[in-house]
Amino acid sequence: MSAAQPITTAGLVHIYRSEGHDVAALSGVDLVVPAGEVVGLLGPSGSGKSTLLALLAGLFRPSAGKIYVGERELSTLPAKDLDAYQAQVASLMLQGARRNLIPYLTGRQNVAFAQERARALGTPVPEVGEVLASVGAVGFADDPLARLSQGQLQLLALAVALAPAPGVLLADEPTSALDHVAREQVLAAILAANATAGTTVVVVTHDPEVAARLPRTITIRDGRIGGEGRSGEEYAVITADGFLPLPGHIRNALPPGTLVRIEDQEGGYLIVPQTAHSAKLPDP
Repeated sequence: MSAAQPITTAGLVHIYRSEGHDVAALSGVDLVVPAGEVVGLLGPSGSGKSTLLALLAGLFRPSAGKIYVGERELSTLPAKDLDAYQAQVASLMLQGARRNLIPYLTGRQNVAFAQERARALGTPVPEVGEVLASVGAVGFADDPLARLSQGQLQLLALAVALAPAPGVLLADEPTSALDHVAREQVLAAILAANATAGTTVVVVTHDPEVAARLPRTITIRDGRIGGEGRSGEEYAVITADGFLPLPGHIRNALPPGTLVRIEDQEGGYLIVPQTAHSAKLPDP
């Protein structure tokens, strides 16, 4: 079993080519996730959430910036060490249950297969039945996958991700396309993995009900961290380079190009629009 690992990114940038053009998926992400914390990544499609998750999983290297998981710096990790990291430390649960499962194996066989790399490296792994029980999948673990519901498949996909007892669980939209009951089962199993094993968890989600259940959320906008939620309170986040993304309702009220003045107020600051074209903010 791997110990829970902290995650830190500094100035993380990722650029990819699309139709002959460079596109910045991430534009300077500074993120700190303490060991054993549960964090949700929110934001519109294309904002960079899944790219960030893939980088944390070591699927590819960033264009610039650094990623630390524990003491490992992923962007400079040799291929052999990166393979060990993916086998022993970080598990990635891809969006769509079937992408995580070998179709001709049962759920039990999938979990056993997912442990082979870690076991070969000498990492102790839990019993297959223990993993299946932890997500509530014992009752259908030996059935052909073709007979299972979407919710059952997603629980097995989670069991596969938890099979090597990782220190970090990265889950991309684990509750998408599920009904209310299945969604609650999957979310409960993820939170239980954190509570019982202390696993650090990063979850990408579009579901506001799922986000509301998470103790901390981070909103990604235009490749940057645009806000953070803690215990139901929403906050803007000042980046390392001094960039301050405005909350959505203020961005909508102030058109691009608006000049603002930041005035000191007792106990805080006031944003005051200065141009003739700026929209009036609603009274609080």
